[in-house]
Amino acid sequence: MSLILEHIDRVVGGETHIDDVNLELRPGSFNVLLGRTLSGKTSLMRLMAGLDVPTRGRVLMDGQDVTGRSVRKRNVSMVYQQFINYPSLSVYDNIASPLRLAKVERREIDRRVREIAAMLHIEPFLDRLPLELSGGQQQRTAMGRALVKDADIVLFDEPLVNLDYKLREEFREELRAVFAERNCIAVYATTEPAEALVLGGNTAVLHEGRLLQYGRTEDVYHRPRDILTAEMFSEPPINIIDGIISGAEVTFDKRLHFPVNEDLRSLPPGEYSFGIRASHISLTPRSEDDIAVKMIVDLAEISGSETFLHVHNDLFHLTVHLEGVHEFRVDAPVTLYFPTHKVYAFDRHGAVVHIPTHLGGI
Repeated sequence: MSLILEHIDRVVGGETHIDDVNLELRPGSFNVLLGRTLSGKTSLMRLMAGLDVPTRGRVLMDGQDVTGRSVRKRNVSMVYQQFINYPSLSVYDNIASPLRLAKVERREIDRRVREIAAMLHIEPFLDRLPLELSGGQQQRTAMGRALVKDADIVLFDEPLVNLDYKLREEFREELRAVFAERNCIAVYATTEPAEALVLGGNTAVLHEGRLLQYGRTEDVYHRPRDILTAEMFSEPPINIIDGIISGAEVTFDKRLHFPVNEDLRSLPPGEYSFGIRASHISLTPRSEDDIAVKMIVDLAEISGSETFLHVHNDLFHLTVHLEGVHEFRVDAPVTLYFPTHKVYAFDRHGAVVHIPTHLGGI
């Protein structure tokens, strides 16, 4: 079962929710919709499911036009961020409910319910009511009800947003394991770039209803087509600094100069926006082509075993992602280092014109 969206628009009350989206999802693929709130992720999933009809364009499933076909006539399941379970039914009956509606034989229902429960580690809770479960167990129940149908397409609309960090980590690993054994199309919506990277598969980056880029998750992350995709697929957002290439050097803020390295020599002289990921900036030099930048501390955010350092000088701001806990005094001077061989370059229109060859990790 393939899913193809052709020139899809969705306009509601004069407001464009989806703008000319073309997307092809292959059988057995795991796909992430990545975008900020109101980027169009839920709107796109509702069109995939048949809950809404596009204003323009076609939806094709396995080559058949299903644009006007309702959700009841599509073999699709959806899991929402809220724990949507029937409170008066046991976990077993919640999971079994779509099979009973489809009039599946009782013995087959029992086999499939227990198989899914084992896969999601909720076998001991089959006789309990949803309100007797933890949040993670409730979400597993909702997921089990979606998976038991053996649907061609399974849609996850930010299903882990209401769970704590540890449960979210466990779920991500379980999701990858579950869909490694199935041949359906999985679509998972998230606002978090790190979650997209962990889940892998393919990623579609959305912004204001437009599809910016789609491809293998790692490729989209390392090779964004434009500055907006680079910003969307980076947490914290990639640092952008305006600069000029002239002759054999690059100039930032009219004061900071460094030689054009081998990677950047193919670019003609002119004005560019240069991008450097927060995780590539360090407190000490790591390579020969690192340049030192003197900055002033605005804020140091300590989050678990990481520190997000916000700094500025007269003309630009930077955000730095440091491993470990680091304490800085506000307004204190600090010298930072970033490798010029990991710098992206974008033209005046925001299109990427240079991708670093030494991409490294995240």
